Amino acid sequence: MKTIPQSSRGQIADRGTAGVAAQVATRTRARTTTRVTKRITERIDDRRWQAVVNRDGSLDGTFVFGVTSTGIFCRPSCPAKRPRPENVQFYDHALQAEQAGYRACLRCRPKAVDGNPQSALVRALCRYIEQHIEDRLTLRLLAKQFRLSPFHLQRTFKSALGVSPKAYMDAIRLRQVKQNLQAGHDVTTALYAAGYGSSSRLYERTASQLGMTPEKYRRGAIAAVVRFTISRSPLGRMLIAATDKGICTIQFGDSEEQLQQGLMREFPFATRRRDDAALAEWRVNLTRLMEGREANPSLPLDIRATAFQRRVWEALQRIPRGETRSYSAVAKKIGMPKAARAVARACATNPVAIAIPCHRVVREDGHLGGYRWGIERKEQLLAMEKMAGA
Repeated sequence: MKTIPQSSRGQIADRGTAGVAAQVATRTRARTTTRVTKRITERIDDRRWQAVVNRDGSLDGTFVFGVTSTGIFCRPSCPAKRPRPENVQFYDHALQAEQAGYRACLRCRPKAVDGNPQSALVRALCRYIEQHIEDRLTLRLLAKQFRLSPFHLQRTFKSALGVSPKAYMDAIRLRQVKQNLQAGHDVTTALYAAGYGSSSRLYERTASQLGMTPEKYRRGAIAAVVRFTISRSPLGRMLIAATDKGICTIQFGDSEEQLQQGLMREFPFATRRRDDAALAEWRVNLTRLMEGREANPSLPLDIRATAFQRRVWEALQRIPRGETRSYSAVAKKIGMPKAARAVARACATNPVAIAIPCHRVVREDGHLGGYRWGIERKEQLLAMEKMAGA
């Protein structure tokens, strides 16, 4: 038998000890990693469960959850009855849930892009219209592109947005014309770039919406006279601007400079004329309205609106002072119960605060939601109206 030298025995022992130490260290790191991963997974699952409890639609598409008692998987915003926490399993996407043996919920349709196939279709239609606005788009061409009947496409689009595809095209073209004219392009270039077939059609379609001819708009409404006044109000500085036909803008801000810059954005070279005396009566009326007191209702307005915006704004003017309505309630009031988001957009684009009381529209859960002039002003307005009513 071969005898191993003493020195070699020490080296082998050292290597053995080092190997054991390395194995121990590896197992320790593995256990630590496992614990950390478990804690991270638990925190993620806690957040996901909270999203399910709150039916948080903003997380739709980021994960799905399976219910072991039913064998069905759903998206976070599913309106169905909430399951017990111990019956819930989370998955990163629908394929994982299906591989685990779950079936897609027929109510929230988690395999759809956003849970609502109609909304996804309408968004795709809007993007297509915006990208092909220079083409001669028709309802029949859109229907062919999306493999739908013209009737079904029209009904789906109008149900989601409150306007027809044709009205949406007109709005996109008008917006593009305004951008091109403000950029300094001549009228001919602006109208053809926006998809209008002739100058006469451009003048027919846009003169009433712009409030002047396209050429005047291009020059920054150089011939238009806009009178304005800036004064203190219960909500801070208030700007009232008017044309010869009536009030066109009511804005709030923290300084006169900020308000005058806002007035310049639409018509940068317009003849803006400060006229505190001429607008004093309207200023007093608006202040009384803010405070919830009786006011002379004769506030003539000169505002441009789509048919849908006008319907929403008229509904807002019928909300009694001191009361609020939800976006969905307003949508139902105008006969379009699925257009709550479109109602919110109409409120956000209201050019005449107070005169059209968009501050009286709140979320379904009672929270105030957004307000163009700041949530604090919205809260203060509602408080003043309720106090006056009491």
